[in-house]
Parts: sequence; C-alpha cells; structure tokens
Amino acid sequence: MPPPRPLSLLLCAALLTACSADDTADAPAADPPEGAPALEVSVVLDGLDHPWDVAQAPDGTLLVDEREGGFTAVRPDGEVVEVAADLDDLYAQGETGLMGLVLDPAFDDTRRLYTCQGVDEGDGSSIAVVAWTVAADWESATRVADPLVGGIPANQESGRHGGCRLRFDPEGALLVGTGDNAVGSHPQDRTELAGKVLRVDPATGAPWPGNPFTGQEGASPLVWTYGHRNVQGLAVRPDTGQVYAAEQGTDRDDEVTLLSPGGNGGYDPDGDGGSYDESVPMTDPALADVVPATWASGDPTIATSGATFLAGAEWGTYEGLLVVGVQKDTGLLALRIDGDGGLVEQFRVPELEDRYGRLRTPQLGVDGALYVTTDNGDGEDRLLRVTAA
Repeated sequence: MPPPRPLSLLLCAALLTACSADDTADAPAADPPEGAPALEVSVVLDGLDHPWDVAQAPDGTLLVDEREGGFTAVRPDGEVVEVAADLDDLYAQGETGLMGLVLDPAFDDTRRLYTCQGVDEGDGSSIAVVAWTVAADWESATRVADPLVGGIPANQESGRHGGCRLRFDPEGALLVGTGDNAVGSHPQDRTELAGKVLRVDPATGAPWPGNPFTGQEGASPLVWTYGHRNVQGLAVRPDTGQVYAAEQGTDRDDEVTLLSPGGNGGYDPDGDGGSYDESVPMTDPALADVVPATWASGDPTIATSGATFLAGAEWGTYEGLLVVGVQKDTGLLALRIDGDGGLVEQFRVPELEDRYGRLRTPQLGVDGALYVTTDNGDGEDRLLRVTAA
C-alpha cells in the first residue's frame, strides 16, 4: 500500500435547498432546509486503509489512526509524519482493531492521547483503552498506561461488534462506547463491559466519581449506560452536559440516543439457549430504565457510525446540527435536535452524498472545520476537510 499523501484537491458542490423533514424519529431524510450553506470539501490525506478516528491538536496538527494499525500525523503546513508506535499486540479482525482515538483535554501540557484497540493476549483477545504520550515532533508515541481500562470483551472469532468510541464529557471524564461482541447476554449484563458506555477517570482508569452503579452489587462501577448493541459514535453537545450515542442496528433500526446516567439502551438479543436473536427491537420499551431513541432509521437501515456537533457562526444555518457518518447508504446524516433531545428535522448533506463512499468518522476540529474519515478499504481511503463556503 502506498503511504498516505496530502492533496490540495478542492471539490465544491452546488447548494441544494428544500423543505424540512418530518419531526418523527423514523421519518425518511429530506433535502437540506432553505438557506443551507454551500460546503467545500478538500482532501487532506489519501492512501489510507480503514482510518477509524481523527483528532486535531491545539496547534492544528491532525492525527489519524487506521484499523489494521498505525498512526499518521499531518502538520499544519501539510507535512505528513508517520508516527512510530508499538502495536505488535494489536488484535485486528473484522470490525475490531485500532479504533477510537481522542486527545487529552490538556494535551498541550500532557502530550497524552487515548486509543481503544483490540489486544492479542496469546491465548485469546480483548479490547482495551490505552493511554499514550506523543513526541513533540509527532514522530513517535509511547504507551504510558497499558491498559488504562482492560477486560473489555472481544469477539474471539470474527471481531464483530468491537465498538469502540472515545470522547471526553464536560466534567473531564473519559467516555468509552463499546460493542456487544454479538453475544446475546452482554447488553443487559451490567457486570460485563461490552454493550455499554463506560465513564472513567482518564488519569487512573478508575470509575468516575458519581457513576450510577457505584457500590451496587451485580454491576461494574465503570458502567454509565447499558443495553447497547454497537456504539459507533459519541458526541457531546456544546455548552450542555448532553451526550448522544450513535448505534449500528439490525435490519430494524439504527439509532441516535440522548444518554442518561444509568439508562438502558433497550437492546436485549439474549434468545433462548443463549442465542443472539437479532430480530428483537433495538429499543424494547418493556425493559427497565429504557431511554427512547432521539432518531431511528427504520427499515432500511443506513449503518450509522461516528457523530459530532457543528459549532461556530461560520456554519450558518448548519450551526448546532448533529452530523453522523453513514456507511450503508453512503453519506452524512444531519439531525437538528431540540434542547430536550427531540428531533426537529433531518436531512442528508448533499456535498457528501454518495461521493466518497462509506464515512466512518466526522469530527469537528479545533479550527472549526469538519474532518471526515472514509472507510472503503484497499488503500483507497481519505481524510476530508469540510467547511462552509
């Protein structure tokens, strides 16, 4: 595979306008609303293979990881740096590998970053959150907490439903969204770390103070929410304490949900005899502590992935939207959500619709631009930069 390389290609698409979507959670997506800004899409980096996540440092440097292993940095002047890192124990199988990536909120002082990755343990595999420090020149990264959080189950045979998204909440806690490994008992079993959103201290890996199940028998104190199938996206709404999860579902529904501490995502595929019954609803309202979805795809599903909020006046009428990567019906889904987590409108962003293939991660950068990783494989993937014209 050729090394990743920066491009100066700028692709600008025409503005499309139309009426807003229905306000029901499973309504089909409409065209953008009247007055939507035209967007410009440029290719920052290509030649990637299944890039999973992207983060931007305060100095503007971009860091990307790839599922099969490897970090690449792009300096503000466009220079591409391969970041040397020890990934010899990486378990990369199916959907599992080097996945979620996030920089410490005090990165300028700590040079610390976090990954969620599959780990080959010789006699099996698991998923772990690992803390690293990266050199000032971006040429190497060193493990400093290995693992910070361990014992997250992995699918030993296929790597299916490995999760695994990392984000920080407004209090400074590290959120870890995990997949259920396609094991029916995992989502509702609060002793297991699979099919959950965990909330941990990024310095120690300990449960964050005030976690809802601390001190409760039959539950891990790391668990913040449970009952999830495969948390692919976590997005923190600016200027609020709201955290939204994007989940890939069965043929019935993909979902975006406003999380609530101790809340149940409502997925319970534990069929008779311990099978994995994927015909059940993504959210079963009969279960205890169920949190209803803000948005659901209905049938057909679109395979939702990463998510982020657009913030900044430069986004015009797009400011405040939650945008979600789409991997099946390829593109970028935009959701306008009210202050209580209710869906106001939804539409697909035309400049990214069926143009770049599967979109894994949209992430707002510190510079106000939207950075997007594609997920097509075979060394054909890109890191995109999206701005309002």
